[in-house]
Amino acid sequence: MSGLVRGLLGSSRYFIVVAVIGSFVASACALVYGGLATFFIVIHTFSSLDFSTTGAKVLSVDLVTMIDLFLLGTVLYIVAVGLYELFIDPGLPMPAWLKISTLDDLKERLLGVVAVLLAVTFLGSAVTWNGTTDILALGVAVGFVLGVVSLTIAIMARTHAAQVREQRERGPSP
Repeated sequence: MSGLVRGLLGSSRYFIVVAVIGSFVASACALVYGGLATFFIVIHTFSSLDFSTTGAKVLSVDLVTMIDLFLLGTVLYIVAVGLYELFIDPGLPMPAWLKISTLDDLKERLLGVVAVLLAVTFLGSAVTWNGTTDILALGVAVGFVLGVVSLTIAIMARTHAAQVREQRERGPSP
């Protein structure tokens, strides 16, 4: 009986494939949409021949919005790759910076991208600010969240470094 339960639980990790495929499809959708939208933004910009400060502001807002979408696509891709590496195939050929061997590695990568996403989102708000809303409150809120995210990343990195140091001192396990 315990062998059956063990086999069932061992193979149930493959249910994560649903999350991997969903995250990958969402990532591809965001990236392709962003690429196409960027193309049309450029075409519209040069066909309108509006080379004024207003045209430049509209272009910068549109491009910052596309960067936001590309970052979202990147986050979704990192989730797909990270879950796949953690649950299905830890030997997936990836660049060293994208190697994910623990759930903490995945969280650390995601928090880093979330911090950039927040900063870009605030930049978009600052560029489109018309002076009627209170942007200071938004800036303080984003700054607070960025501070917490940065602190969390620093703590996770320090904990990870301590664990690696501890493993090196212990030597290879028998």
